[in-house]
Amino acid sequence: MLFGSFFTAYFFARVVVGAPAGDEWPPDPYHLPVYLALLNTIILVTSSFSMHWALQSIKRNNRQGLIGGLTLTFLLGLTFLLIQGREYTRIGFGPQDTAFASTFFGLTGLHGAHVFVGLNLLAYALVRSIRGHYGPKAHDHLGVEIPGIYWHFVDVMWIVVYVTVYVI
Repeated sequence: MLFGSFFTAYFFARVVVGAPAGDEWPPDPYHLPVYLALLNTIILVTSSFSMHWALQSIKRNNRQGLIGGLTLTFLLGLTFLLIQGREYTRIGFGPQDTAFASTFFGLTGLHGAHVFVGLNLLAYALVRSIRGHYGPKAHDHLGVEIPGIYWHFVDVMWIVVYVTVYVI
């Protein structure tokens, strides 16, 4: 629902405020780093696979695979956030500039906040996995499975944000 309201604001700004006559989007002088965002997309999609690897590893009682998968997922997510932060510092506009800028920072920032929450969940699951808290039985690895579901949600939302904001 929260993402839905942000997408509604974005499309309102784009259609009604920004480019009602079919003008170029984003409006001049704004240019988005599409290829940097594509790199971030590849990073997040890869992190989804490493999260899947972590969950499958604990289901097979492979603790080292679990730890490796969670570590890789955490590092990829952290890399995503660092790249996003770097993009913010070099993009050349701020959220206060126009409706486009506000919705751009609103959508990508909302997603970044979700990634930050996901990183905290992953860190907690990683610490617990190092301590040996998880096992192959269904009720013994919920602490990995639930953050994994959340992480996949974050990944899918980024794909929607990327396509909506950077590609279309």
